[in-house]
Amino acid sequence: MPERITRDDVEAVARLARLRLTDAELDLSAKELDAILGHADDIASLDLAGVEPTSHPYPLGNVFRDDVATPSLDRDEVLAAAPAAEDGMFRVPPVIGEEP
Repeated sequence: MPERITRDDVEAVARLARLRLTDAELDLSAKELDAILGHADDIASLDLAGVEPTSHPYPLGNVFRDDVATPSLDRDEVLAAAPAAEDGMFRVPPVIGEEP
């Protein structure tokens, strides 16, 4: 059976990726990549007629609660407890630049 990936192919891709591979690494990578493509060919040759595509092996349901409006904290009370407030909003010092 002819190789799908040759040592020259691996060497060319390694050069493009700016990887320095030894001769042994080039030979091993070519062999392993060829085996991976062989496995992909095996999977592609399977008869999957009647098999429904799935995105997940287990049935999943929405685990989130319904989005229902509920009473929340009083804005003025929360802003009164903040270290700094301005125009009805929290005053947050910039991350870069001026000091707090």
